[in-house]
Amino acid sequence: MTQLILFKDIDEPGLATLEVYQRRGGYEGMRKALGMSRDQLIAELEASGLRGRGGAGFSMGKKASFIPKGTMDKYLVCNADESEPGTFKDRELMQKCPHMLIEGMIIAAYAVGANRAFIYIRGEYELQAQILERALEEARGQGYIGEDILGSGHSMTLWLHRGAGAYICGEETALLDSLEGKRGNPRLKPPFPANQGLFQGPTLINNVETLATVPHIIRMGGEEYAKLGTPGSTGTKLVSVSGNVRNPGNFEIELGTPAREIIYGLAGGPHEGREVKFWFPGGSSSPVLLPKDLDLPYDFDSMAKAGSMLGSGAIIVIDDANSVVDVALKTAKFYRHESCGKCTPCREGTNWTVRMLERIDSGEATPMDLDIMASVQEQIIGNCLCVLGDAMAMPVGSMIAKFREEFEAHIEAARERNDALTTAVAPPEALIQGAVA
Repeated sequence: MTQLILFKDIDEPGLATLEVYQRRGGYEGMRKALGMSRDQLIAELEASGLRGRGGAGFSMGKKASFIPKGTMDKYLVCNADESEPGTFKDRELMQKCPHMLIEGMIIAAYAVGANRAFIYIRGEYELQAQILERALEEARGQGYIGEDILGSGHSMTLWLHRGAGAYICGEETALLDSLEGKRGNPRLKPPFPANQGLFQGPTLINNVETLATVPHIIRMGGEEYAKLGTPGSTGTKLVSVSGNVRNPGNFEIELGTPAREIIYGLAGGPHEGREVKFWFPGGSSSPVLLPKDLDLPYDFDSMAKAGSMLGSGAIIVIDDANSVVDVALKTAKFYRHESCGKCTPCREGTNWTVRMLERIDSGEATPMDLDIMASVQEQIIGNCLCVLGDAMAMPVGSMIAKFREEFEAHIEAARERNDALTTAVAPPEALIQGAVA
């Protein structure tokens, strides 16, 4: 049975308040961290093996170590712009236990010497923003945020910034532009945010779940935390399961748990009479996997070896009642709509993909269009300023590759329907001849 860490007390009444959170051991990790050196803190994070929970899966300790040392303005940014379709785990953390995130940010800011911190929250998360604002006021009143925190010599400000509902701002450099008051467009990298980020200063960016895990690592110790999960994917993970399942929701699992146990055991599996047709293991931007992949361990490395990715930890289940063409079209339309338009492969590639899928759906396409569309996806991947174009091309390309026969059958069936409709509405030959006479 999974050892709950983030969700251990998640349904405790009043956990969003400072009083209840502290009664359940809250801010003990912060007090311990403030008594350690910054090098010791980063060493604990590296020993834990914690990989970013926002999608990229990069080592948090390694990322923190990239922040230059010395006295200068440094920044910590929490990416709370949870806009990946199928992902809703950070929302529950912020709503039910905001102080866990705040505590994690205080520790992370101290570890890298950041004196200014921001939470960039998705614009639609109005309730969660209000809860976080109250929690921040409580933390400031207690002296956990501000000058010389608990006499440690470390000072920091922490502010909440609300976005305006743009998916692109979930990309870290577009988020930084938005936070600076500009249009949310991705930046060319390098330079990377660790060296030149917010307001051109060194910046550490992590998502909500990653930062909320930090206090537990400090309390447990990095090596103890690393005993959970697998060697390459340590710890526990919050997984959002949605789509065609009986019990959708957020679940905390130990990394390495078989995907079948998550989908069928925790989420209840598809409804009666239905079977899993395919599934997205890491949100709508991940290449789809098939039922034969359900027994794979759900961790970063296993998902990558299967040709997909764990991503944000959002499993979307599609059952056999759904058309793969319909799923591909909806996916492509979302990314076309959310493209910032800054780079050509994404701006043009997402639009062309939607138009070709619409041709397939309407029966105007030929099997050659499938080859062209697959080629377009290949030209998008790896050629954009950020990964938004890839986020459409990877799942759509995987659907074409794995369900080619269904795409071809859809084209043929749609063409036959069009031919039948044309015949039905065509006027009888006698009427045409009479009209001519």
